[in-house]
Amino acid sequence: MAGWNTLVQADILSVALGRPDLAIVDCRFSLLDPNLGEQAWLSSHIPGAVYAHLERDLSDMTRKGVGRHPWPDAAAFCAKLGKWGISPATQVIAYDDGDGAMAARLWFLLRALGHEKVAVLDGGWSRWVSLGLPVSSTPPTPPPVPVRYEAAFDATRLYDANAVEAHLAAGGLLVDARAAARFRGEEEPLDRVAGHVPGAVNRPYAQNLAEGRFKAPMQLADEYRALLAGRDPSEVVVMCGSGVTACHNLLAMERAGLRGAKLYMGSWSGWIADQTRPVATGA
Repeated sequence: MAGWNTLVQADILSVALGRPDLAIVDCRFSLLDPNLGEQAWLSSHIPGAVYAHLERDLSDMTRKGVGRHPWPDAAAFCAKLGKWGISPATQVIAYDDGDGAMAARLWFLLRALGHEKVAVLDGGWSRWVSLGLPVSSTPPTPPPVPVRYEAAFDATRLYDANAVEAHLAAGGLLVDARAAARFRGEEEPLDRVAGHVPGAVNRPYAQNLAEGRFKAPMQLADEYRALLAGRDPSEVVVMCGSGVTACHNLLAMERAGLRGAKLYMGSWSGWIADQTRPVATGA
């Protein structure tokens, strides 16, 4: 059965609640208070939703020198999926507070495993509650035996700093999803150095949205084709501060029919971990 693989609308998802092949994952998270998202989930969530913590479940925080939210090990991530009752055949829906930035991280983790049936709830929790759709405060019961999920990440879509340097040297496009002021180096609230990777261009992930929801596919396609300037999507690498919000640009590109872009996993926080790497400021 065909599934949702980029976005799903709240009213449509509400009709599918209770479907045996459906898994909903709450990805709400605050960088200012890492416990806030889980507390919000415990208080109220979409019925049946499990909770995925950005740092505990969607990153490997034991890895050092590769950014603030290191990419997880495939086996460890697959084990978490199994505990949540997710199999390779499951239709997964991810949501966060609203803009999709955290949910897109889970979306791309699964997509990099080859999992096609995964989508982000357009408008997230904010849209869901604004429509008066069902909510619950009861955590779902985990399966008595974890589901088996075995897969490996597609390494061709995951770049480290050395691969990014080679990509830029070959004339490739590197797109930074951070806000413009951070890209230009005018402010840096999270990392010790301000600026951007020399040669990168800026496409803030917020530009994928209009009134809190994703722009129409044709509008996104027009905007990204202008940015790509004739390049194939597979010739593009995206980054952000730590490899999280960059996934929002990957989702927007796929929504626009432009598949195959890569992720710089460490992103800016990984780049500056090596103090010998160059830093640019300004536009």
